[in-house]
Amino acid sequence: MRDGSRRRRARRLAIGGVAVLALTGMNGPWVYRFGTERYHRYAIDRPAYKAENGHWDIVRFPRRYRLNTIHAALLHTGKVLLIAGSGNNQDNFDAKKFDTRLWDPVKGTVRTIPTPADLFCTGHTQLTDGKLLIAGGTKRYETLKGDVTKAGGLMVVHNENPDRPVTLPAGTRFTGRENGRTFVSKDPVLVPRAKKVFDRSTGAFLRNDPGLGRIYVEAQKSGRRYQTGSQDNYRVRGLAGADARNTYGIAQKLALDKKDFQGIRDAFEFDPVAERYIKVDPMNEARWYPTLTTMSDGKVLSLSGLDEIGQLVPGKNEVFDPRTRKWAYTKGVRRFPTYPAISLMQNGKMFYSGSNAGYGPDDVGRTPGIWDVATNRFTALPGLSDPTLMETSGTVLLPPAQDERYLVIGGGGVGESKLSSRKTRLIDLKAENPRFTDGPELEKGTRYPQSSILPDDTVLVSGGSEDYRGRGASDILQARIYHPRTRTFDRVADPLVGRDYHAGSILLPDGRVMFFGSNPLYADKADTEPGTFEQRIEIYTPPYLHHGARPRLSGGPKTVARGGSATFASPDASSVRAARLIRPSASTHVTDVDQRSIALDFRTTARGITVTVPGNRNLVPSGWYMLFVTDGRGTPSKARWIRVP
Repeated sequence: MRDGSRRRRARRLAIGGVAVLALTGMNGPWVYRFGTERYHRYAIDRPAYKAENGHWDIVRFPRRYRLNTIHAALLHTGKVLLIAGSGNNQDNFDAKKFDTRLWDPVKGTVRTIPTPADLFCTGHTQLTDGKLLIAGGTKRYETLKGDVTKAGGLMVVHNENPDRPVTLPAGTRFTGRENGRTFVSKDPVLVPRAKKVFDRSTGAFLRNDPGLGRIYVEAQKSGRRYQTGSQDNYRVRGLAGADARNTYGIAQKLALDKKDFQGIRDAFEFDPVAERYIKVDPMNEARWYPTLTTMSDGKVLSLSGLDEIGQLVPGKNEVFDPRTRKWAYTKGVRRFPTYPAISLMQNGKMFYSGSNAGYGPDDVGRTPGIWDVATNRFTALPGLSDPTLMETSGTVLLPPAQDERYLVIGGGGVGESKLSSRKTRLIDLKAENPRFTDGPELEKGTRYPQSSILPDDTVLVSGGSEDYRGRGASDILQARIYHPRTRTFDRVADPLVGRDYHAGSILLPDGRVMFFGSNPLYADKADTEPGTFEQRIEIYTPPYLHHGARPRLSGGPKTVARGGSATFASPDASSVRAARLIRPSASTHVTDVDQRSIALDFRTTARGITVTVPGNRNLVPSGWYMLFVTDGRGTPSKARWIRVP
């Protein structure tokens, strides 16, 4: 930790100590508590304190507009889309009550947006035209072990007919050849035709590889006696002739185990101008907890998630073409746990840090590496510390993006583990042989850290919890600013609200940072009082906005081509020391693969500043950006929105 941070911390303790001694001597325990709180509020509201540590404020939303914000995205209109869907509330899900709000941080207005599906635990990313692509969501809530009344699970349907596929409707019955038990499908399933396999050297026919379909089935009646304990082959009822001979099911244990969430295939664009959802073609795979991220050709990659039967999608990744609004599978199979942190590199390949938000076997897709999507080649990266504690860790592309260095923050054990990591890890992807090295340690093991790139080339890291979903009242009321150049943290003002699961942060166009969400399991240290969803939105104003007047920026074009230049008016041009393009965030579940800050070459005149956008489309993906300029104190202008086509 830097010396400046130690001095601030000592000053913070000294102020509190003086107040404690004075108040204790005069008034005793009650006034001690009351007076300490008042003095603390007085101390953190002082201009000198704000100039060193920043300041936190709670946004006062009218009660009727409050919601369980799971996802948030900054739009190029300056408004923030707040998505709850059913908000991790099964009563809302059962009532088909799905919520979205559109908040204007400048005017303070909030508008309700009709929400077409349960976009709880969906995936999203910014598109080139400024729309937000949203795909996946919730088809069914989980049922915990003990609440499951009917035995059920995955049935893999085989079709050995190479001439045609088979479609089985919902309600299809499967009867075990050995156990004699009958299970019923909950949804229709299309089973593709078998694939003929030939010898490559002779051309001789070898075999038919059956087409496979996956479907969730349940016992016809409730009770333990309808469970199965081992794999069996199942006859498909209602089929005749060749279909009956060629089509069958295979299932492992079908039991009263916990049933996970199930995903949907639905996909939408949110139009920031029309302020409404627009349905596009559905994905090929249902996905719950997917990551969406931009590729080098401008298409959007959709990864992982739980499918329509609550199983991890078996490595079938797909891409969305914004021009045709259609989806297509990528080459080969590559499995990741849900919400994998993956982002576009300057060479067009994808970097996977190993960060994820949970769900998936502990031995599948956890290794960080570089992925060439076109060839499906994956190169593992060494050196990661606490590699088994990467679930619920955060990953951020450090500014400026040209340096291609990443910071990986905290994390925890797989599933509901109590383990958490104090580690931060750094990796330089421009190195000859990239490998992870340790950065500065956190004070506490931290799951769900929220991180936002700031216009002055620093990163705000805040919140999280030591235990899974804040168990044991383990929320971390601390915030730090990370300095990439010195690889150090500065402790800054403490947030007012604890943030753990289902929390996130978004950089606003005025240089402040908004924080949303938090979904703790319990509200007390003994884990006896159920937690409530945190609906308050909190705003952090960094120290740089307490240093006096900020640079002004106005005019200029709305569109600037890669490799092109644009001039903006500024009476403060002589004070400008840096210019940055920052891509707007789309954040959920410790995952925000959109945010990146790109350094711009610039020149100044007496009346303005001319900036030049780099020509590499992998460094500067097409889309809308916030243009900030900063002065010698690191104070940023308000952003100007520009689009890179």
